[in-house]
Amino acid sequence: MTADDTFGRLDDDDYPAYTMGRAAELLGTTPAFLRALGEARLITPLRSGGGHRRYSRYQLRIAARARELVDRGTPIEAACRIVILEDQLEEAQRINAEYRRAAESVNPRAAE
Repeated sequence: MTADDTFGRLDDDDYPAYTMGRAAELLGTTPAFLRALGEARLITPLRSGGGHRRYSRYQLRIAARARELVDRGTPIEAACRIVILEDQLEEAQRINAEYRRAAESVNPRAAE
């Protein structure tokens, strides 16, 4: 991958652009917190060629939500489960909206 390829992928929410140190800094947390999220299977960072953890913007958003819950006193395991369920609900709502739009395009009266 060239530098131009990498630069072009920075807009990709799933591109693992952040090192563990930078991710922890952006979230205002510690690398240990990020490792705990990995152990709880909330996020699974990709690994660089040298084996270092790399995080995407999407993973950082998920981690930030978990941190909000933990900061409010929710145990980390429960916070991870809540975030997973929130993410699943958001995806289901997105899929439902797509189906609804498709049904309305086939039968415009379906919206009534």
